[in-house]
Amino acid sequence: MSTAAATATESDTTSPKPEIRIYNTLSKRKELFAPLRPPKVGIYLCGPTVYAESHIGHMVGPVIFDTIKRYLRYSGYDVTLVINITDVDDKLIAKSHQRGIPMSQIACEMTADYLANLKELGVNQIDYLPRATDHMPQIISFIEELEKKGFAYAVDGDVFFDVARDPNYGQLSNRTADAQQGEGGEAAGKKRSPGDFALWKSSKAEQISWDSPWGPGRPGWHIECSAMSHQILGDTFDIHGGGLDLMFPHHENERAQSGCCHDAPMVKYWLHNGLMRAGEKGKVGGKSDREPNPDEAAAGKISRSKGAGGLAELIRTQTGERIRFFLLRTHYRSTIVYGEKILEEAGTSLETFYRFFDRFNEITSKVETHDHPGQLFYDLPTPKSRSEGDFDPAGDPLLTEIHAAREKFLAAMDDDFNSGAAISVLFDSIRLLNRHIDAHSLASGADPEQSEVKSLIKSATVIRELSNVLGLFIKPPATAGGDDQDTAMLDQVVHLLIDLRKEARERKDYATGDAIRDRLSDLGIALLDKKEGTSWERS
Repeated sequence: MSTAAATATESDTTSPKPEIRIYNTLSKRKELFAPLRPPKVGIYLCGPTVYAESHIGHMVGPVIFDTIKRYLRYSGYDVTLVINITDVDDKLIAKSHQRGIPMSQIACEMTADYLANLKELGVNQIDYLPRATDHMPQIISFIEELEKKGFAYAVDGDVFFDVARDPNYGQLSNRTADAQQGEGGEAAGKKRSPGDFALWKSSKAEQISWDSPWGPGRPGWHIECSAMSHQILGDTFDIHGGGLDLMFPHHENERAQSGCCHDAPMVKYWLHNGLMRAGEKGKVGGKSDREPNPDEAAAGKISRSKGAGGLAELIRTQTGERIRFFLLRTHYRSTIVYGEKILEEAGTSLETFYRFFDRFNEITSKVETHDHPGQLFYDLPTPKSRSEGDFDPAGDPLLTEIHAAREKFLAAMDDDFNSGAAISVLFDSIRLLNRHIDAHSLASGADPEQSEVKSLIKSATVIRELSNVLGLFIKPPATAGGDDQDTAMLDQVVHLLIDLRKEARERKDYATGDAIRDRLSDLGIALLDKKEGTSWERS
């Protein structure tokens, strides 16, 4: 399934590539990123099992790898991102029995919920969304090849992978075959070793099944991802991503069966993001430079079993951009501490950017130049590659500092995609631009030929370029608690009242002006009087 990424502007694939270093879970160290077939890059991310509505934990991986793809494309690579959908599983079967409807109907409903949530969080870089049920021929063929090569064995309609046949088993997770999590029930008595895992599970008469050489059944979890990634990305691809909790047994088993089937490593780089846990510690303020802590990340994740859910409602009350910013403000390998207060703090931090955008718009809305004819922040032209965005400050004091900030941002992202440090650079840059506005008393309708205005516009273009790399500030923000249409209407109404208040104050009718301000305050809307004009925000 292709998304908007398929029609996006092509990256500059001819320019020299930057030195990007990424942490490889397999080697346990940072390595220089060198794709197998440059400039092409293949990425596979384990997606959800669609048996219930998405929760915020399901968004961590997609937001991170959507951002990684954005940055690699910006750096000149031609990237294919695959996120699978597991639409056949014990949990789906149980949910089907519970609700009394077909498993496929549940999968369809929950996939739609998942995709709608991804859209709200700005995840639009996915090229393929393969479903396990669409790949049964490939899955069966994969298992047949493993059986032919002696890595799999069939017992009474079940097929198992023989972990003892793989001398490299356990290298990813540093666990031995004996530590493999064995399945209980009837399957346990069929296996040669407790660590062997199911490739194909036989089905009883009343259960959903597919025909196979071993009888009716359905695939095991691990083989689904191996078959789908191979079908789209080939024997060996560049990056396999997923949460730290998937490293064992899921990714270890994927790696074993794929390597044995194709006589080649499945993946060159294994990237594992930290998990999310509930808690109220941590402070948002633009300084997100925590060191990654995989042990902490594995300690406890948010899941449906712990009461997580209702993501669509959370998006409605908090906005998708606020949640995306919240997920990116720490390094992707760090634990994300989640709580209502922390998410609110993330929203407060975003207001720093939104207030600057309002100031910028007030100053430049009437500025006419050859390159920027009265453009607002969200209309500024955005370079699509790092080479296109590079510029010469030509001795301009502000642009010299912004150029240095841009280099610092790129260095952070080149160092294992450190979005937390990159966001800190954006915060520092906004503070710099606000000081520039104050120092030069820039106001609405400033002289377009004034050098300080030109520098401000160029600097804001850089801010938009870099933030767009993170998938932030692509379009004007929605207001928490309402949809875009409601937000637009509210904005028009409030600005009408702002104009009426301004007219009253010009007539020296301060009582009416104060009444408008106070009534809006009672409704939770604060007016912000500044030199360049009046704006508003929810109080």
